[in-house]
Amino acid sequence: MQLPPHVREIVERRAAEAGTASVKRAAAEMSDAYRAGSNPPRIATAERTAAYLVTRMPATYAAARAVLRETHRLLGGREIASVLDIGAGSGAASLAALEEYPAAAVTLVDRDRALLDAAREWLPRARVFAEDVTRALTLEPHDLAILAYSAGEMAALPLERLWRVARVALILIEAGTPRGFAVIRAARSELLAAGAHMIAPCPGGDACPIVDPDWCHFAARVERTSLHRRIKGAELGYEDEKYSYVALGREPVEPAAARIVGRPRHYPGLIELATCTPEGLTTVRASRRDRDRFRAARHAEWGAPGI
Repeated sequence: MQLPPHVREIVERRAAEAGTASVKRAAAEMSDAYRAGSNPPRIATAERTAAYLVTRMPATYAAARAVLRETHRLLGGREIASVLDIGAGSGAASLAALEEYPAAAVTLVDRDRALLDAAREWLPRARVFAEDVTRALTLEPHDLAILAYSAGEMAALPLERLWRVARVALILIEAGTPRGFAVIRAARSELLAAGAHMIAPCPGGDACPIVDPDWCHFAARVERTSLHRRIKGAELGYEDEKYSYVALGREPVEPAAARIVGRPRHYPGLIELATCTPEGLTTVRASRRDRDRFRAARHAEWGAPGI
């Protein structure tokens, strides 16, 4: 998974204008902040903006693409004519939403003007509001509301208010860490109690069977560009972005009967799938003796519906 080509071109131009050495230093500062579990430095300079666009935007886009693809599949023919991207940053989640709903009108809300200015370059038709969503006086209803890697940065998540503006569905995506999953699980519980219906990833709306210290997360593979590798000092041509998420809707849908919640484990003649079902967590074993089941398990992926 990579950013769309026209976006990559703009990102590379911005990085060249800011200077590779400066962007690399800024990327290291952000990485240190993420590893420490704290919010990264505010994006205010050209160097930090470029560093974010090169290193974090592709990962956010990849996670959002995976989530929106699955949400779209489960929503079926429900119309999504408008998207509200809350804590939008550079608009990565909006770009992902437009891959699924190309005709949708997009609104971005974020307090970081530098990232919003960048977003305007690849989302020229989007409405853009530079404000703190926790203090914004009004939020207009949209069919789909998305919070991608932003809920955990809010001191007080105005979840009830955000749910009111989502006419069809609300999606929250966070880092695939215990802290990120805690944000998702709390929001999941509150919204289900308020009458929301599960779309994904859970196979049902009962209490989450995953308990501390474990956490539910998935992975999206990000193809690193040569610039990405240089800025991060990386050798591999890819990285796996770990994320947790929940998608909830106004109306009932038919969720997945089960969800694969870990990497498939392959043994000689046997494949094991860690799976979440309405009855709880279970391990599905597919033996080579059962050819059809074994074939399905060979093609099963982490995050996909169970076999």
